[in-house]
Amino acid sequence: MPTEREQLIRQRIEDALRPQSLELIDDSHLHAGHGATGGHYTVRIVSDAFEGKTLLQRHRLVFDAVGDLMQSEIHALSIEASSTAEQANTPA
Repeated sequence: MPTEREQLIRQRIEDALRPQSLELIDDSHLHAGHGATGGHYTVRIVSDAFEGKTLLQRHRLVFDAVGDLMQSEIHALSIEASSTAEQANTPA
């Protein structure tokens, strides 16, 4: 069952980027004892919004989507972003 924090992150990303797929992984347990505010997450996302965008532009789109959550709810965010076309061309 996702936490309220995870639901909020997911909702922000879904609203902004309308992903075909979105996986949010809580990696906070790997960073226990850091004393950081907010969690550590990996986002795996496939969206048409990334078509023709550089890696930096894709990451900015995700960071823009979560916005102020980076100041409170998220301490670290790892992003794996691809376009729908790229995903379709990836061998299974």
